[in-house]
Order: sequence, then C-alpha cells, then structure tokens
Amino acid sequence: MLEGIVRESITKQATKELRRNGYLIANIYGKGVENINAAFKENEFIKAVRNKTTLAFPVKVGDQELKVVIQEYQKDPVKNKFLHVDLRIALPGVLSKYLVPVRTVGIPKGLKDKGVLAQSKKRLSVKCKAEDLPDSFTLDVSDLGVGDTILVRDIKVGENIKLMDEDRIAIVGVIKAK
Repeated sequence: MLEGIVRESITKQATKELRRNGYLIANIYGKGVENINAAFKENEFIKAVRNKTTLAFPVKVGDQELKVVIQEYQKDPVKNKFLHVDLRIALPGVLSKYLVPVRTVGIPKGLKDKGVLAQSKKRLSVKCKAEDLPDSFTLDVSDLGVGDTILVRDIKVGENIKLMDEDRIAIVGVIKAK
C-alpha cells in the first residue's frame, strides 16, 4: 500500500521544500469528504501506479486508509517530472464521475492499405458507483479499414455505468496516410 504524509502547510515555500526532498504534491478529495492535502515519495508513487491491477488503488495518508483513482496530474514539460496529482476517493455506493482509460488491441487491417491508427480519446468520462467502476475499456481494432472509426456509442457498458462523452465522438480510427 502506498503511504503518504498529510501536509500541514500549503504555502509555496513548504511545497518547494517537499519537492526538493523528493515528494509529489497531491490533493485527495471526494463527494462529501473534506479535502486532504498530502504528499507522497515520487518514486514510490510511480511504482505503485505502474503495479496497480485495478483503476482504484489503496493509499494511506496519516491514519486514514482510502481507495483512490487518479483524476488528473501535472508534469514539468522540460524535466518530465510529476509536479502535482489529484486523487479522487472512490466512495462505495456514491455516484461519481471518473476517467477510465481506453486500450486498443489488435492490428488494424487498414494499415496494409497505407492507413494510420489514430486514437483521439485516451480516457472516457463515466458516471457510476465505485463498485461498478471498470478498470479500462478495451477496443479491438483489428477489423478497422481505412476510414473506419469506433465511436463512443459503439462501446458496450454495464447497466450501472453511464458514458458522459457525446455518443458521436470518435475514440479511435484508421486514417489515410498522406
């Protein structure tokens, strides 16, 4: 389990000091829960995120154990280091919005016809309870020819999950190479 500390001070000076000491600044929030200003060792956070098996993963901050989902993160464009991460608490039984990653499998048949696979949406917005939260959406792109796309409306989800993106938006498609 990933362990972090609660930040007592949220001033700019305290934040810089934590970053110098190898910490990643985090905000943990949820519906009806008071926000928690936290910090995690950056290397431990990256290892925990890489090795997680589900979208929601456990963290311990202070004396609280929480199940959280990465909502958003910020990276330094030059150094490619994490600066800040927002974690949403996955509260059981509470309807919330989450961002679920989209993964593709297979090799599109349109690549043989000088096509290029273009993925326009890396994550889809869903509204569901924490216990119904999918780990990812896996799309089989092996039948896509040049000009074919998979739209949001083509994704099959459980009855307790609602897709929040417009149903006409393309997620992945094969376009003609120039």
